[in-house]
Amino acid sequence: MQVREFKPGEMDAMDVLRLALTSKVYGAAIETPVSETPSLSARLGNRVLLKREDLQPIFSFKLRGAYNKMAQLTPEERSRGVICASAGNHAQGVAFAAQRLGVRSVIVMPATTPEIKVAACRARGAEVVLFGDSFSDAEAHAFALQRELGLTFVHPYDDPLVLAGQGTVALELLRQVEVDGPVTVFVPVGGGGLIAGVAGVLKALRPDVRVVGVEPEDSDAMFQSVQAGERVRLDTVGIFVDGVAVKQVGAFTFDLTRRYVDDWVRVNTDEVCAAIKDVFDDTRAVMEPAGALAVAGLKKYVAERGVRGETLVGLTCGANVNFDRLRHVAERAEVGEQREAILAVTIPERPGAFREFIEVVGARAITEFNYRFAPRSQAQIFVGVQLARAGQRAALVAELVGLGYAVADLTEDELAKVHVRHMVGGRAPEATDERVYSFTFPERPGALLEFLTHLHGRWNISLFHYRNHGSAHGRVLAGFQVPPGDGAAFAAFLSGVGYPAVDMTANPAYRLFLT
Repeated sequence: MQVREFKPGEMDAMDVLRLALTSKVYGAAIETPVSETPSLSARLGNRVLLKREDLQPIFSFKLRGAYNKMAQLTPEERSRGVICASAGNHAQGVAFAAQRLGVRSVIVMPATTPEIKVAACRARGAEVVLFGDSFSDAEAHAFALQRELGLTFVHPYDDPLVLAGQGTVALELLRQVEVDGPVTVFVPVGGGGLIAGVAGVLKALRPDVRVVGVEPEDSDAMFQSVQAGERVRLDTVGIFVDGVAVKQVGAFTFDLTRRYVDDWVRVNTDEVCAAIKDVFDDTRAVMEPAGALAVAGLKKYVAERGVRGETLVGLTCGANVNFDRLRHVAERAEVGEQREAILAVTIPERPGAFREFIEVVGARAITEFNYRFAPRSQAQIFVGVQLARAGQRAALVAELVGLGYAVADLTEDELAKVHVRHMVGGRAPEATDERVYSFTFPERPGALLEFLTHLHGRWNISLFHYRNHGSAHGRVLAGFQVPPGDGAAFAAFLSGVGYPAVDMTANPAYRLFLT
């Protein structure tokens, strides 16, 4: 079938629908299920559903658009092959589609692309070229190679056939979600292919269904473009939600999005991390940051607008995440849920001050406690406190200030969360006769206070580090100033503490960085 050639600005919702209805996606893609979320739904007071595009063969919706574009190439175009530029998921879609169709594929990726995505493309027979540090660098190089090699360029989003392939998500969704009441669909936005396709199909068939675009606060090219009434090019984009990190959205996608998207939500890194945890809790699936973006926006939308009793659908668009990134996700999820406060607190520099502070915190669980001795009358500690619910942070700070503590709330401070929390301390020449021990104790509410009560003695604590990692046992690194003549008494003290203690004074890391 001959596909009409469109120019940007010429397409409307009915054009998107016609292209979606005639798309060729199921030679590679699958019809993905819709998952219920019992925990998240109960917490938000709405029926929350997830359209599981993370379950595609490449773990991303990108396969739909790539295959639709390539399946409709002419025989002569197929014989020459295709090329694309991508930071990951589109690349995997092109590689998978090319393998199915028997077409040569050259994929230009930034050198910073996660290895899991590079390896997946090569495993499917693609010729991977790593070039530059950003998508823009890779794209420019891909266009140069296209001209040199005579290949067909498969754009990740700004192509009518690509965005129509993504629009098949909406065709499935309308069959799968049959409700009479209000329905709102939350769509992650990068270059705009997914939201342009989904919004076009939905507005053509069900104009009553609301479509909400979700972007990271530091990669909001589409929102800024819609606000300006023209495509805006960002100087920089955030790197955490790398799947949607584009500096400029497409011409086709901008025109369709500005006409058919009802509302917008922008979210931060902590909110995305919390959404990854929410999806995991209900599905046991681990999303990449872009994959949980719609859920983060859905939660923020509910909180800001007080929505109750409605059907809300989040498109979980991908699950291609490097395993080592999960450390960062877990670290930030509690803050994103407003379940952890990160504080800098000034306490007196004297024995017993730790325990007094922990007693003030009371039954709240301490998630982190960093301290290093300095010869001053006051000490700075870096402390994390678990909160039972959102909104308790201000009350905790007010309570501490009311008791005379100087408190700086660092919960929203990116530098503090990414760097400073791991750099508290350093060398302390004044901490003479220091001995350092690693302790293990059963982890439960109040355990840290109990531990400090046992440690209370005549020896000054000169170093202290604790972080709750959610395991059955807590681990503390503590330093004590023990004069040479106190060896026997200190050994008796350690024996009476009741917790396993391992002498780490000769540890090379301690000797290199903390003495």
